[in-house]
Amino acid sequence: MSMTPGGPADGPEYLDGSGPAQSAPDNDNKKRLVALGAIVAGGAVVAGGAWAATSFFSTGAQPAEALPASTVAYFSVDLDPSGGQKIEAIKTLRKFPGFVDEVDLQADDDLRERFFEEMTSSGECEGLDYDADVEPWLGSRAAMAMVDLGEDEPTPVGVVQTTDSGKAEDGLGSLVDACGGGEDAEGDVGGWVVDGDWIVLAETKEIAQQVVDAADGSTLAADASFGEWTGEAGDDGVMSVYVGKGVTKFLDELGVMGPMGGMGMMGTPGSPMDEGSWFAEEAPSEEEIPDELRQMIDDFDGMAATVRFDDGAVEIEYAMSNYQPDLTKYVDSRTGADMVAGLPDDTLAAFGLSLEEGWAGAMLDYVKAALPEDSASIDEQLAQLEAETGLALPEDLETLLGEGLTVSLGAGLDPDAVANGGPGEVPVGIRIDGDPDEIQAVLDKIAAQAGPELADYLQVTEGDGYAVLALQEGYRGDLEEGGSLGDSAAYAEVVEVDEAQSVLFVDFDADNDWLVRLTGDSPEVSKNLEPLSAFGMSSWVDDDVVHGLFKLTTD
Repeated sequence: MSMTPGGPADGPEYLDGSGPAQSAPDNDNKKRLVALGAIVAGGAVVAGGAWAATSFFSTGAQPAEALPASTVAYFSVDLDPSGGQKIEAIKTLRKFPGFVDEVDLQADDDLRERFFEEMTSSGECEGLDYDADVEPWLGSRAAMAMVDLGEDEPTPVGVVQTTDSGKAEDGLGSLVDACGGGEDAEGDVGGWVVDGDWIVLAETKEIAQQVVDAADGSTLAADASFGEWTGEAGDDGVMSVYVGKGVTKFLDELGVMGPMGGMGMMGTPGSPMDEGSWFAEEAPSEEEIPDELRQMIDDFDGMAATVRFDDGAVEIEYAMSNYQPDLTKYVDSRTGADMVAGLPDDTLAAFGLSLEEGWAGAMLDYVKAALPEDSASIDEQLAQLEAETGLALPEDLETLLGEGLTVSLGAGLDPDAVANGGPGEVPVGIRIDGDPDEIQAVLDKIAAQAGPELADYLQVTEGDGYAVLALQEGYRGDLEEGGSLGDSAAYAEVVEVDEAQSVLFVDFDADNDWLVRLTGDSPEVSKNLEPLSAFGMSSWVDDDVVHGLFKLTTD
């Protein structure tokens, strides 16, 4: 990401749509503010999400240069890609009939104009002309951010690039008249400050000016933490996300636990729980947050993510602070990735995970620490389950999953055969890096409760050094023999083979375009699946940083 300073040395230019703002807008005026912001700050950002696949970051000033170092969250979009990359991206998108039918974007289209047309098609901004009122001043880069201005809650702001600060004044005035209610508007419709190459938008002009003042000499672009985490997230792309350590002080006020709500065993944010999760309607108060969870929050140092295109493939790469080292140490090995690489060559899809001894107990302790009021109940439920099944928990769970495992789908999936023959016709199986006899002993306990129908599928065999479970006998033999999936070109294209510790891999081209065949009864769906080649998700822990890469390639 470029850190080149932008904007003239002159003082900021001010633009106020309808007089000075002494208080926050009422509900009606907020609606007008939303209409205005949708065309400028919010509009540019959403445009980037809609057309992300058509754009690339190019060198030049970025919105982080207009925001203060006290910015705690940041999402930016660039709609000014370099020519060659833009052409390649649009060529890739045009492989999908749905994109052509719905968007039909050409390489030389102005993405800003296309979005403007969509935003104004309902007649919300009657009389506004893109060529006359918007194009002369609207730049191609924009961001939405949350800034710490010393209040109880972070302040939401927008930043939009302008190519002509003087014309921006008139252009924004036209936007206010057309979209904000014009002379009939009551009160304020939002505030903004034109500062060099950037327009800073906020709920009021006074707030926008506070942001400009805070950025004077101390910008987000120059902040060490911002540079560190965006650098960890890899090369620049069409969209960039950054969350700084400063966001943790606002988690309670925002009513969410943010990325502190839990971490999956792959080192990625975990699934929402009933309480204390990112999606909880009410976060616990400061006093209610357990000490262990509070320590995790305090240990969070930041994260960043980037969306980019590379030679016909779309990538999402992220890096985040390893704020749960007591959990991630249990997945910090290459066992899972190595096991996926050793699957049969014709594997359609596979997931591999590493697990170190003690992981199940650690996860149980984490859940109980995060939900202390339910700790006794959890122990009671586990005791009841042990009494009913004969299982020893969590010890038997660790035995069952070993030190690593893969779940995979093999070639030859036939829906008709499955419908007529049952689960035994599904080429799906599990390989476990563990002792087959010990694993079988645990499965026998489960089979005793499940009945004879399931017991037939809970028989362990051994092959290639691993314990094997499979529904289909033919696929069991394939798993016992193993293979060299990791040597395939499709695998190498989408998996970070030198780093990955946990892997998800899907080969869409395998078995005669298997997913296209399975969706043949829905021609519209299958035609849009046909261009897909492979998908990979890699994650790994590197000391204090958790990394992840999602990559999708096309034919």
